[in-house]
Amino acid sequence: MLTETDARVLALTNARAVLGALPRLVELVPEAGRILGTLPAPTTLSLVAPGIPVTRYRFSPDGIAPVSEGRGPTLMFRSVEHLNAVIAGTAQPIPIAGPAGIRFLTRVFTPLTDLLGVYLKPDDERLEDAEFRRRSTLLTLEVAARAIAVVGNEDTSGRFSAAHMPDGDLDLEIGDELRYRLEVKNHRIRLDDELSDPPRAALRFADLDVAGGVISGRDSALACVCDGRLAMRGFIPLVDNTSRILDRVGAYLGA
Repeated sequence: MLTETDARVLALTNARAVLGALPRLVELVPEAGRILGTLPAPTTLSLVAPGIPVTRYRFSPDGIAPVSEGRGPTLMFRSVEHLNAVIAGTAQPIPIAGPAGIRFLTRVFTPLTDLLGVYLKPDDERLEDAEFRRRSTLLTLEVAARAIAVVGNEDTSGRFSAAHMPDGDLDLEIGDELRYRLEVKNHRIRLDDELSDPPRAALRFADLDVAGGVISGRDSALACVCDGRLAMRGFIPLVDNTSRILDRVGAYLGA
């Protein structure tokens, strides 16, 4: 498996997929909801790094959402490498904010990202708790699904795989309780919230433990296919190339 990564693609993965899991964190983890509930007013945070589009999230007491516009505190990064180091916890961003913005960063944003890190990089002791393990797996799936779109559209190897994908929808199914839909159009991939029509192809994990094991690398996808814990159906080029992009996602999330 190709393991080299592109710093720019990793920065986009961190900004859009890793931090893109913050809304799901608030839905799943009561402590995150309590942190967000301390916000006195909605706040839009901008992440600015050279070479990639500005990423913005709007934080309000009832949830977090990505937005395309808005003003508020800004985190500046000297380079995409600097952004990646901040997400890895080895560097500090450059905040541009007034007193209210600084309070937001220290009392809301940083505690939420610290909590997200606990669930995305869990230790063995925490994973012994079934509810923690469930939330950790759901958040990892959220990041992986978002990262497929980033890597398939931006990474050289991902774009090669996307170039061989015809238009259509592919679902990632986890048992009967969870489904993500990837829309492929003109060899571009996006996460789609519309799930009413049947997909053209699907990857179906038997349950959350199987999905978490495969995406984290603890379990072999081939072994799961052989024993029936991972199944594929539909138009094979969609399934096959999505699987190749998922391999690249693993390289970026493990970087």
